[in-house]
Amino acid sequence: MADLPLLLEPAALAAQLPFAAADKILIVEQAKAEAFLENHIPGSVWLDFKKLQCVGQPAPGKLPPLEQLSAAFSDIGLTPDTHVICSDDEGGGWAGRMIWVLDCLGHSKYSYLNGGLVAWLQEGLPTESGAVQPLTSQYQAQLVNSDCTLTKEQILQRLGQSDFAVWDARSHAEYTGEKAVSQRGGHIPGAVNYEWTLGMDKARGLKINELEGFRTLLSGLGIDDSKEIATHCQTHHRSGFTYLVGKILGLNIKGYAGSWSEWGNDPATPVNTGEQP
Repeated sequence: MADLPLLLEPAALAAQLPFAAADKILIVEQAKAEAFLENHIPGSVWLDFKKLQCVGQPAPGKLPPLEQLSAAFSDIGLTPDTHVICSDDEGGGWAGRMIWVLDCLGHSKYSYLNGGLVAWLQEGLPTESGAVQPLTSQYQAQLVNSDCTLTKEQILQRLGQSDFAVWDARSHAEYTGEKAVSQRGGHIPGAVNYEWTLGMDKARGLKINELEGFRTLLSGLGIDDSKEIATHCQTHHRSGFTYLVGKILGLNIKGYAGSWSEWGNDPATPVNTGEQP
């Protein structure tokens, strides 16, 4: 099997297609269903991103039941020794969340297709159309890694400590409290706001911004390799992208899966409003 990097460029993937079954590589597309049917990467399978979410309130961003994950991954033919190439059509939110899920399960063989299906199409790379029937498997999901996640209680314990940071991936209006999606609007005290879509280059098919420049920008916000970093949005979808960026940059980043849907609906959690962290 080819040694695939965490951040995989579309042209580099196209040059290796098609993969043989013995390669044990699975390209998983989480684009909208209609987008997949119209155009998809040859050999890819479609996964409904909703299957990697928890159903119900107050925290739908948390990890779903293991039975749900086992069924979802069995349906697309995942095995413990499969290398997964994650793609979507929005610049990495759903793909990044899938990588976080894989991390929770201890499945460390994965890559992110930089820019996903958007970059693939922009670069004019080969596509197929129509539905795909994957070969199924008997995948048994097990929660073996809690080190990729921080809970509400853990964040409350860490607030105010110099070696801890919170990256809020929501919009500026959500951060300040001008727009409230939960019972309370605002942000976690000390959190810094850098909206997820600002980290994508629209001129390059939603690829991640130039990495060293991105690293410098984040460091200026207090998000660097000297800290443990919690990242969140409303339901840990948008922060799938910021989690992914942190992984690529080698930061000690962890997903707060409860996100603002949990924090903002809990009357006991501290909340700040306005521009300042």
